[in-house]
Amino acid sequence: MMRIARQAGDMIVQARQQQNFTRQYKGGDELVTEVDVAVDQMIADELESLFPGEARLTEELAPDRSQLEQRGSLWIVDPIDGTVNFAYGHAHVAISIAWAVDGEVHLGVVHAPFLGETFTAVRGQGAQLNEQPMACSQSKTLERSLVATGFPYARDRRAPLIRRLNHVLHACRDVRRNGSAALDLCHVGCGQLDAYYESVLPWDFAAGLLIAREAGASTSHLYACPEGLPAELYGENLLVSAPGIHAPLANLLRDADAGQRFDAGHAPNP
Repeated sequence: MMRIARQAGDMIVQARQQQNFTRQYKGGDELVTEVDVAVDQMIADELESLFPGEARLTEELAPDRSQLEQRGSLWIVDPIDGTVNFAYGHAHVAISIAWAVDGEVHLGVVHAPFLGETFTAVRGQGAQLNEQPMACSQSKTLERSLVATGFPYARDRRAPLIRRLNHVLHACRDVRRNGSAALDLCHVGCGQLDAYYESVLPWDFAAGLLIAREAGASTSHLYACPEGLPAELYGENLLVSAPGIHAPLANLLRDADAGQRFDAGHAPNP
């Protein structure tokens, strides 16, 4: 998987250098380039040659999330996590590949070609950055914690999240919005961030969540996961952080949501 991820990274770097790729929008808001599709196809071809017939959930070519409810082997791929960053020339861009069995993620690879970072984890065996062991931060207080988050493409879904952001900004050291969920999770795992919270899709977080957890980070959802969906592949209201700040940060975010319910008369997106 490291070889495949790095091959994908080479494709992405070359495409940026040549600057000859097309840009389109799916769902009216979300940027996608022909490079996303080409990388997705390359990874699909590699996986099919190595593991013929195994199910794949990928952002561009096979986005059917009903596969999450099925048992067995499932490859979960984001060919370019951080497409906007890629198109605009920013460095926070990653390829994410995860392998799950019966809803549990057993392998994760996240490769950031412009940062020279390759994160890997195998369930129960720890996490590595560039083949060296890594560990999450030991932050104990929110006041000295650096927190990352993100926002949905749809502008009309952002307003409720501003209340959370306001609470975090007043309670923590500072906030980062880097534009790649996979990398934010890995950076919690290696201590470049103390915490990350957001609602994202399976291909955005499956590999990064395993990597962060194997590096010692605490992981949870702010609210209960729906029945029938594996918790490790459910991306709504994720919270990943250094163990020492996990509970207080979760309470802070839920308090922000409670204020939103009181003001607006409705519950947050579960």
